[in-house]
Amino acid sequence: MNCIKDTIYIDDGCSGTNFNRLGIQRLLEDTKNEKIDCIIVKDFSRFGRDYMEVGAYLEQIFPFLGIRFISINDHYDSECYQGRVMDFDVNFKNLLYDLYSKDLSQKVKTSLRARKESGQYVSGSAPFGYEKSSDERHTLVVCEEEAQVVQLIFSFALQGMTSSQIAKRLNAQNVPAPIEFKIKKGKTSRKPKGDKFYWSSSTICSILRNPVYVGDIEYGKTKREQVGGKNILKAKEDWKRIKNHHIPVIAREDFEKIQKNRDKGSGKQKRKQSRHPLAGKVVCGRCKRILRLKEGRNPYFTCYNRYVTGLDGCVNKIDAVFLTQKVLSCLKKYLEEKNLVSEMVNRHKKDLRNKRIVLWKDIRRKEQAFKQLKKKHYESYQLYSLGEQAEFCSFRAEMEKKQEIIRELEEQVVQIDEQIHKVESEKFIWEEDADLALEIIERYVKEVVIYED
Repeated sequence: MNCIKDTIYIDDGCSGTNFNRLGIQRLLEDTKNEKIDCIIVKDFSRFGRDYMEVGAYLEQIFPFLGIRFISINDHYDSECYQGRVMDFDVNFKNLLYDLYSKDLSQKVKTSLRARKESGQYVSGSAPFGYEKSSDERHTLVVCEEEAQVVQLIFSFALQGMTSSQIAKRLNAQNVPAPIEFKIKKGKTSRKPKGDKFYWSSSTICSILRNPVYVGDIEYGKTKREQVGGKNILKAKEDWKRIKNHHIPVIAREDFEKIQKNRDKGSGKQKRKQSRHPLAGKVVCGRCKRILRLKEGRNPYFTCYNRYVTGLDGCVNKIDAVFLTQKVLSCLKKYLEEKNLVSEMVNRHKKDLRNKRIVLWKDIRRKEQAFKQLKKKHYESYQLYSLGEQAEFCSFRAEMEKKQEIIRELEEQVVQIDEQIHKVESEKFIWEEDADLALEIIERYVKEVVIYED
């Protein structure tokens, strides 16, 4: 075993309620690659707070991999438990850690919701144009210097100017960007990517659509399905709003007029596109801003900031397919020089097999749920036909949905099987595998700098 000596894995600021943390994922990856023979934690909760998953690692996975696990505060050493089941107190502690996290999360959410409903402003920072009151930190007060810029932006919008035109006008007049006001107040110490900070059309859009400038506060925009999970955006009609919460800087009729104008032509549904492997990594060599990907039959990257900065030499257009091929060509040369191609392909094959296992588990769960619905459907029909139930409760629609989901998952398994077959064949060309291209670009490419020439 080629072990890593004295490596520290850190997950500062991440919830221990799930294992989707960078530090823990890196540790688990090293355990799979047989680079670790001992793990030491302060206590079980530092490793994880999901008692089912922690138990699985302690009792099954780590013993199978031959990894010793030590928890200092819990006085636990897996070497003392070889060949026997863990003590009741160890399992009980893991359960308590899990329940404590869920209970704490619920209390925090309840407290925040109560504060918001009572009219308190509980966000960490005030929106541009406002600041927190020195007397009461949960109250917003107008910041005159910033509010004048907000009023200027709305006046330009009322004149019919687009967000790009407004940004270009502000940049031409050297109006400080929001980040510059924060630096002036000593709240941050960032440096511009190029020669200075610029206004962007996206910043203008976010200001023009924000109801905070008419004195309203919106909250309850997201929900979380489980503790430690991701926030999911709710439908706009489910958001909560408190009107006349603080002093406005824009007249309500002006704000509503701008919203109506901006809503025109916005009814088109955006087609969902798969993520391009270079999205977010391609940078303009002139202004140092990230290039925007324009989808279509011939996708290309462009520097959208050239419309608002007024700088000469910003990237006008570069073919996305050509750029991807060029980057992959450079990567292939690099990987061959470092003898990393076979390792990369084997890792990809292993990832595909793991995905296949996860999909099959999901299919089995969905099939079980389908069987339960089918049973309910049959029982309801029997009770109805015997006169023991006034109405027949049909579950046919739900059953059909479940069957459709199962078919889609099975199609994904077939696609993964085809990918595995290609990877195992001698004719495999890794540059043509979209998933593998995305993986190696994620792993090896920090940014791609493009110049107009």
